This record gives sequence, structure tokens and C-alpha cells, in this order.
Amino acid sequence: MWRSLWRSIDRFSPQYFRYIIDQLQGTKVVNNANRDIVIDILQSIVEIVTYGDRHDASIFECFMENQVLAEFVRLLKISGKSRIEAPLLHYLSIMIQNLHSEQTIYYCFTNEYINDVITHQYEFDGGDLAAYYVSFLRAVSGKLNRDTLCLLVKVQEDTVTSFPLYSEALKFAHHGEKMIQTAIRSVTLNIYNVSDDMVYRFITNPPVSKYFTDLVLGLREQCLWLDVNVHAMEYSSFTFPVKNAIKDPYTNDKLKELVSVAAKFVDDLFYIKDLFCVGQSRLSGLVTQKLLGLLVIPITSPFMQSNQNTGVRISPITSIFILARILQVVDRIEIINSVASLVLYPYVAPNAEHHIKLDATDVNSEADSLSDDVNKKEGIVSSSHQCHGVDRNQFWNSLERDSTDRDISNLNLDYVNRERKGIITNIFSENHVLFLASLMILLILAETKDLDPVLFPVIGFNRTKDESNDSSTADVLEESILMRCMPQVLNALLKILGSTSRSLVSIQWCAGWFLKKFVGLQQGALSHHELLLFNASFHQSRECLINELRGCWFDCIPDALIKEWARCKKDMEESSQNKDPFFLLELAFYEGSSDGSNFDTWQKMVDAVKVFVLHIQLKAYIFQGHLSKDLAISWLTNSMSSPRRSLVLDASSASFGSEVPLSSGVPCKIAFSEVGVRDIYMIPVAKGISGNLLLVEKHPFHSWRGTVLAMAPLAGLSPKIEHSHPTWLHLRIREFNPGDMDKRLHPNGYNQEVGGRWILRFPDAEACEAARLLIAEETRKQRSYVETLLAPFLNGESSEKYS
Repeated sequence: MWRSLWRSIDRFSPQYFRYIIDQLQGTKVVNNANRDIVIDILQSIVEIVTYGDRHDASIFECFMENQVLAEFVRLLKISGKSRIEAPLLHYLSIMIQNLHSEQTIYYCFTNEYINDVITHQYEFDGGDLAAYYVSFLRAVSGKLNRDTLCLLVKVQEDTVTSFPLYSEALKFAHHGEKMIQTAIRSVTLNIYNVSDDMVYRFITNPPVSKYFTDLVLGLREQCLWLDVNVHAMEYSSFTFPVKNAIKDPYTNDKLKELVSVAAKFVDDLFYIKDLFCVGQSRLSGLVTQKLLGLLVIPITSPFMQSNQNTGVRISPITSIFILARILQVVDRIEIINSVASLVLYPYVAPNAEHHIKLDATDVNSEADSLSDDVNKKEGIVSSSHQCHGVDRNQFWNSLERDSTDRDISNLNLDYVNRERKGIITNIFSENHVLFLASLMILLILAETKDLDPVLFPVIGFNRTKDESNDSSTADVLEESILMRCMPQVLNALLKILGSTSRSLVSIQWCAGWFLKKFVGLQQGALSHHELLLFNASFHQSRECLINELRGCWFDCIPDALIKEWARCKKDMEESSQNKDPFFLLELAFYEGSSDGSNFDTWQKMVDAVKVFVLHIQLKAYIFQGHLSKDLAISWLTNSMSSPRRSLVLDASSASFGSEVPLSSGVPCKIAFSEVGVRDIYMIPVAKGISGNLLLVEKHPFHSWRGTVLAMAPLAGLSPKIEHSHPTWLHLRIREFNPGDMDKRLHPNGYNQEVGGRWILRFPDAEACEAARLLIAEETRKQRSYVETLLAPFLNGESSEKYS
């Protein structure tokens, strides 16, 4: 009844809006006493303005008449220490984000209100105010277009003198919080996408252009950090092998830190790619200049002449990792051709300081100068060949020499021979990682579509089938770097593949990927000698896997085979443009070891499976032109799942605490550390791929049944009778569970147990020997079933029998 006496209030009416504005204008001071009331007023204003923008034009007229944004600015100035800035920025951001009317947005950007909010002197004391402020900047930048942008800049004589939104945003460009960094980059990209030439002159000239210098220098610092820490881990691997880094929490944490920094480096490269995608020539020119002069050229120092100094000392492997990532992510034609020129022709590398001092307007011509130098040299050689009949060997002799003079217009093909440094020399390096790293960068260049036509045949692969039909192109390709080196490259890859060292397993996996790529790219079969090397390597990997069938992890081989099959096929199909070159850094400090732990023996089995699966896939690709089909692995998966179905009362399906029949049990005793000696029954049971040894205690009320006290895998028990105590049976127990491998990523590492032992005592020696034989028989049955599952793969039927 009383409710009907009250007039309902329309919260979104112009009358109520005026009432709220009056309250805002009546606020003369903001302190802790009225802070919450002021925040409620701000919230109501934003909600009403957002509603009116879409449904009621009179609300916006009221908004303009009362200059509400001016009131927002006034609140900031009188806020004192009331901490009103964060909620004010929050609600202002919400309002701007939800405005759709162009008229409303245009008004909000006039009269310097937005600039006043941006340039207000905030106290960023480490709280959440910075996040709200940056969110506000992002909301403003999201509404920018050519018309509204001019309202936020100050211009004098056709020159932008101030751009608060951009200048204030850059102050947070290197903020420690990832979210704030991302928001600032979004702000800059929004600005770049709508800027005109006048604004671009402001952005790309000092002192504002220092942002791009700092951006690239930040990338360079990350590169140097990676290099220093990779070498530090390489040093520590002599004491704590990184393959078993889970032993050493420090090494494990360092590896995570390496991954994190490498990921941040890639994120920064994607931002640079976004800068190029803006499509503005002045901006692209400046970024190209900074990227070449401050990063690309300095980090190519390992491939330059000994008398050329870039001011940066970095290892070849880290340098190649960085260059590979730049080529994969940035994918800019000027960068691609510059990198190719630097690593293939180190004598044309310009002085890095010259690049740094260039104007952005001149950078495009300078970026092309590297490949222009190559064009000159190619032109000299080509004209000599055509006009004077110079043998093509002279061209290759010239490539194997150096010149410290960048002016090659007077190049003489007979200048003095000197050792030439560069990526090509690394192809013949005895360092496997450096060898693979060099192949990686060459593969990326060979498979890119934007490589200069002059540089492309130097690397030596056809781009299209049409090109391969061109006789002149074919002649050049026959004499290209990789085609001339192909026998040595394939021979080196096959030797790595055939290595028996456990420390090379990861390198073998990578070598297999390279071998597949080169076999495919050269469009030809392996030579007789190369096939002999591969076949020998294949049979060696097969024997290693057969040896593991006699080991203590034979029951896990089928599972490992299924997992590694999927991994191998995925890795083999990966293109060079998508393959993460971080594996180069991992291989640089990779060191295998053997400590006899359960984990080590399990890893040895997995390594044998990895290498064998790799050989199966390579064999199919070499002889059939494609990777092995999945039919055999599907059959293996189905075969493994079938035998595991068993009756609940069957001992083969028993678990801890379950009841099982004692009919097949052998009575014995065992001493537990906490409960003393117990009378038990030992029951070894194998069914299919599963096999366990059960220790069962007789049920107090059912003489023919018992309760499982403990169980252990049959595989690896290695039952032995002690000579001095013929009634004691010693058993080795696997305490490492491969299913818990995710624990390796725990900051404190994973506890690698050497393994436990059980000692069972029997009534007499005959019972002890019978128990040993019973365990051996059940283990044989389990191993026999595993061998049956693996037979199609070991006998070479994995691709033929099931196809």
C-alpha cells in the first residue's frame, strides 16, 4: 500500500541526470568521508551517458551543457589523498569504450578535457592506479580516427609539438607488469594505424623516436642474456647434466628462465611485425633501420671477418637462434635479404654505426645495399662467364675468399686467398650443434618466398617445379653452396643418426628432421654409400630396442612407442618456418649421463624407442617418399587395450587392499620396517602387457582368500637367491612411476630413487627356488606378449603388413 504512494524514479531520465550532475557540481572537496558517495555519482553518470548515447539524445545534450568532463577534471584536481583517481579513470574508461555515436566521441575529445586527464600529475606508488591509467589510455586510443586524432595533438606551423596520449603511454613501455606492457603496445598500434604524415614526423624523429631505439636495444639485451646463461648452463652441465636437470633445482629453474626469456623475445618480435603491418613507409623504414643497425648486424659478428667489430660478442649458436627467430616472425623482405647477405657474404657487412646514424628516410636504400653488393659481385661473375668464358669454378673460388673493402666495383677475381668466415664454414664444423644450427638458418632462407633471386640459387633449392625445368637455373643450382656440400651434409647427418652415444639422442632427433628436409629438397635419392650408412644406423637402432626388451622397463615400451610415434610424426612434418629454434639452445648445453637410477634406466628405454621410431619414419620417407602410415600403431593401441579386461576376482586386476584367491600363492615371510615380520603369500601374475607381484596376507575369516598388502611390477624384479642364505629371495623394486613425469617441472625437482628392495624368506631352499622360477616364468609370459606386439615394427612390417 505504501509503495504506491511513492513515485517511481526513472534512473535514465534527463531529470535524474541533472540531479546527479548537480550533486557532482556541489562537491567542493573529496576526502575519505565522501569518497564512496563521489564514486557512486561517477558510476551513475557513466551509466546514464552510456544509455543516452544509444537511446536518448537529450541526455547527451545535458552532458554537453553542463560540461561534465570538465567536472571530472576538477575532481582530479581537488581529490588530494582521497584515492579517487583509480575509480574515476575506471568509470571514464568504461564510458569511452561504450560510446558509439561519432558526435559524442568527437565532443569528448574536444576542449582538451581528455588531455587534461592524461597529463594530470598522478602518484603511481606501486598500487593499481597504473593499471587503471593505462586502461584509460587504451580506451582513448581505441576511439581514434583521422578526425579525432587531431584533437589530441598540439600543432605549430604544421609541426606536431605535443602528443600527450602517445608521450605518456611511452613512459610505461618498459613497465614490469606484462599486462601493462601489452596495453601500451595496443595504444601505440592504434595510434600508428590512424596517424597522418605530420604525426608520423613527430613519432619518427628525436627525441620521440628513441622509443624504437630502446625497443630494439631491449631485444639485444635479451639476446645477450640468453647467450650468457646458455654458456653458464653449458658449464654447469659438466657437473649436473641438463638431461637430468631435474636432479638440480638450480639448473631446472634456469632452464625455465631461459624458456621464459626466449618467449618474451618472440613476443617482442611479433610486436615489431605488427609495426611493419601498419604499412606506413616512414615507420617501417625507421624500424628496419633500428632492427638492422642495432640487432641484426651486431649479432652476426660470429660470421664477419676477424677485423670487423660490431661491439657485441655473442656465440654462433645463440646468434643463429636469434636470426632464425627474426626470419620466422618478422618475415620482412628487407630483413630476409639483409640476413641472407650477412651470413652468406660477410665481406659486405656495413659498419653498424653507419646504420645507427642513418635517417629514417634513407634507410630503405641502405637496407637494400647488402644485397646490392651481392648483385654487383654476381653481375661481375656472370658477365665474365658470358663474355670471357670464365670457368664457374672461378666464381666459387671468389666466394671462398674475403674482402675487407666494401667498394667491390673494382673486384678482381684473382685477389689473394684467405680463410673466409661465415655460415658456410660451420657446415663442416665438428660441433654437432653448430652444424645443425647452420643448416637451420640455411633451410629457413631456402624455404622463404621473399629471398632475392640473386641470393636464392646460392643456397641451392628450386622454389617451384617450373623453375626446376629451366636449364640455366638447374646449372646454377648444381653449383650452389648446399648442392656442392650436399654429400658432406648428408654424410654428417647420417653419422650423427648412427651414433650410439646417449648424449646425442636429442641431436639425433634433430638430425633426422634435417635429413628428411634435405632428402625432400634435393629431389633425389640417396647414394649407395648413404643408403649403406642409413641401413647400418637403422639396424643399430633396432638392436638397441631389442636390448631394452631384456631390461627392466620392457613392459613400458609399447606405451612409449605409441607416444613417440605421434611426437615423431608431428615433428617430422613441421616446416622450418614453424619449427621453434629454441632446441638449438637446449642442445648447446645438453649432456647425457648414467647414474643407475630408476629414472635413468627408464629414460634409456625411451631414448631407444625415440631413435627407433625416428628410423622407421625416415626409412619410409627415403624409400617410399612419405612418412610411415598410422595403421600399425593403431593396431598396437587396440591390441594393448584388449587383454586388460579381466574379472574383478582375477589376481591380474588386483590393487592395493583388494581381495584375491590364494590358490596360486607361495607362502613366505617378509619384514616391514614399521610392522615387523608378516606371514604372507607371494603371487606373481601376468596377463597381456600387465604383470605384477602381489604380497597377500591371509584373510582372518576366509582361508582361501587374502588381502593385497603390497604390489610391484614384474618387470625389473631380477629375482636372486642369496648364496649364504638359500631361503632368501632378493627382489629389486621399481619405485619410479613414468606416469608422474609431470612432477619433473616442480621447482624443487623430482626425486629420483635408485629403487627399493624386497627380501622374501621361504621355509626351505626348494620353495625359494620354486618361487624364483615362478616369477621368471610369469615375467617371460609378459615379455613374450610385449615381443608379439612389437614384432611388426622390429620385423619391418609396420608400413607394409597393415597398409
